[in-house]
Amino acid sequence: MILHLCAAAEWTGADYRAPSLDTVGFIHCSDPGTVAIPANALYAGRTDLVLLEIDPARLDVPLRWEAGDPPHPDGILFPHVYGPIRAEAVVAVHPFPPGPDGTFELPGSLAQRDPR
Repeated sequence: MILHLCAAAEWTGADYRAPSLDTVGFIHCSDPGTVAIPANALYAGRTDLVLLEIDPARLDVPLRWEAGDPPHPDGILFPHVYGPIRAEAVVAVHPFPPGPDGTFELPGSLAQRDPR
C-alpha cells in the first residue's frame, strides 16, 4: 500500500492527476510509516485533507522509490508514481485531520494495518 495526500476537493473518484505530474513528472506518495513527514512539513494545521490508499499492483504507470526533495537525513525513500493514478488503483480514502496541535499522525484506520 502507498498513500497520496491531497485536499478532499481534489479527489473526485475519477482517475487522479496531481499538479506535480506536470511540474516534476510524478505524483508524490508515501507509505504508512512516512506519510506524516510531508504532511507536517507542508500541511500542518490544514483540515481539508484525505489520504488516498493506493494498491501498487493496480497502477498501470511506473512506480519508483526515490529520495525526497530535499533528501531525508535518514535516507528514507518515497514512492513516486510516474503517471495518472487510475481510479481503480485507489482502494480507500481516509480522512486525514490534524491533531489538536495541528500536526498529523497516521489515522487509526491505517495504523491498525501498518506492520511497523
